[in-house]
Amino acid sequence: MFLYGKPVDMRNSFTGLYALARHGLQQDPLSGHLFVFVNRRGTQARILYFDRSGWCIWAKRLEAGCFISDWAQVSHREMDWTALKLMLEGIEPRRRAKRYAHGSAAPAGTSMPLTTPVTSA
Repeated sequence: MFLYGKPVDMRNSFTGLYALARHGLQQDPLSGHLFVFVNRRGTQARILYFDRSGWCIWAKRLEAGCFISDWAQVSHREMDWTALKLMLEGIEPRRRAKRYAHGSAAPAGTSMPLTTPVTSA
């Protein structure tokens, strides 16, 4: 699957989306891959693909939210099924902070003993 990284006029149909996939993404639309296009507001998406008998377009319009919130962070890219499913649900996964730090279990600036002292009673 390939995401077209620029806003697309949703009046485009088979021929227009084919041209964007062929020339904009530099991919062969007859390959069977899915090509995802999103409008400027990020509320509509179309997926173009070719099955063995002809062209297909799948479309979705969100009633609330958007597929893409910031076009400055989007580029032409290949995506997997999970990313497509999240996008179609209106979920944009982002990593805002690291979940853990490599090398040390203790946060920076703190000291933790390597062993726990054993006390006898």
